[in-house]
Amino acid sequence: MLSRCSGRRRAREAVRASLRCLMKISSSPAAPFRHLQRLTDNVGVLESAHGIVPRYEHGYRVDDVARGLVVVCREPSPSAELVTLGRRYLYFLARAQAADGKFRNRLGDDRRWRGKPEVQDAWGRSLWALGTAAAHGPTEGIRAEARALFDASARIGSPYLHSMAFAALGAAEVLERWPGDPGALSLLAMAATVIGEPSADAAWPWPAPRLSYANASIAEAVIVTGEKLGRGHLLQNGLRMLDWLLAGETRNGHLSVVPAEGWGLGEDRPAFDQHPSQVAALADACMRAAAVTGDSTWLTGVEMSVTWLLGDNDAGIPMLDPATGGCSDALSRTSRSRNQGAESTLAMIAVLQHGRSVADQEARGFGTPESLTPG
Repeated sequence: MLSRCSGRRRAREAVRASLRCLMKISSSPAAPFRHLQRLTDNVGVLESAHGIVPRYEHGYRVDDVARGLVVVCREPSPSAELVTLGRRYLYFLARAQAADGKFRNRLGDDRRWRGKPEVQDAWGRSLWALGTAAAHGPTEGIRAEARALFDASARIGSPYLHSMAFAALGAAEVLERWPGDPGALSLLAMAATVIGEPSADAAWPWPAPRLSYANASIAEAVIVTGEKLGRGHLLQNGLRMLDWLLAGETRNGHLSVVPAEGWGLGEDRPAFDQHPSQVAALADACMRAAAVTGDSTWLTGVEMSVTWLLGDNDAGIPMLDPATGGCSDALSRTSRSRNQGAESTLAMIAVLQHGRSVADQEARGFGTPESLTPG
């Protein structure tokens, strides 16, 4: 662990110049939201784009709308336009929620819901978003409604690892504002059971036989569960998982994240396609680890996430498009996707928000990240 911390310090110095370049690109708080506003209509966030043109025929996903609510609520001083987006996203989630607390995920362009309410990722991401909005929403109305919706879905759990990890992140936000909240505490306890213990094998300290998507969110969920429930061994498990993941996703001084098809021990790396959502999950988790431990070396993961967007990646190609305010959907070995859909654009916004927060704190001369929270 100590050698990796030293490595994080060295890597951090190497990315400072790129981070300062990013601050010039995104100096206006509203700038990163331009393409998200293009993808949002009076219903919600459209999932896909052809280039930068929204594809209405692909409809909407609760997964994306939940991400949208999170990034709006993370803005320290959102504009009136962003507050309107937040209200719209919250209303969408309210419509997606069933009476039993489960969530539908897909709404077609004909305004008809696809599938039945479940407790899969849409449920988990919705709880993450609702917990964030309840604690950090830009208006009292948003905070109150989000709290009520969170409480209605916190009554149930899920047998799915990712779903419970996302729900745990929302529960942690609620507990920051309302310590002792029974629904949030219950979710964290369930998350600890569903995620389980990571392997003791140093070569694979992970609670699943294969890495898939949003891997860092699982480590982050274990971290917050250990912190909020006062279970020190869980906190250490989560930090060990994240440290191993960050080391494994670093190649030649830059991020080389797990590809869309997942990764198992012994498989070739680097591998493609790589998605911005993996990078955003890593930035979130490293920001959380820094806030929980007070160890600023974790911010290396945040800064490397920022520079991955700028082109410090396996292909040497920028994913951030300053001209459109969007982000490419996927990075291949020699190129990037021309499409800029909701998931990638929201991931980019989340990473830039963390990058701005780190840069602002450093500009004020703070040496530790204790005041930084994922939000």
